Amino acid sequence: MKIFVAKLAFRTTADDLKTLFEQFGEVESCKVIMDHETGRSKCYGFVEMPNDAEAYKAIVETDECIFMGNELQVKKSRPQTYAPVKHTKQSKGRRQHRQHTPPAQESQV
Repeated sequence: MKIFVAKLAFRTTADDLKTLFEQFGEVESCKVIMDHETGRSKCYGFVEMPNDAEAYKAIVETDECIFMGNELQVKKSRPQTYAPVKHTKQSKGRRQHRQHTPPAQESQV
């Protein structure tokens, strides 16, 4: 089961999350989401646990608990929906390539 963990402290690492959730059972993976531009934590992450019973117990026990100075919000992760692809602006110096269409030829009769 994939678990969503919000309101993490900026200094929380994936290893910190793993240590917290291993108290309740086996942890397959942990990930803290980082901002690509700043390199800082976005203060949320995901934990995957293979055993649903252990995962539910972890959710109940860790939701609203204080961890590294912050009160966590923990719940079962919703299925991921994909956002539409964002199109980037073209730079002014480049033209968009168009396929060349030759002019129509007159038919000889």
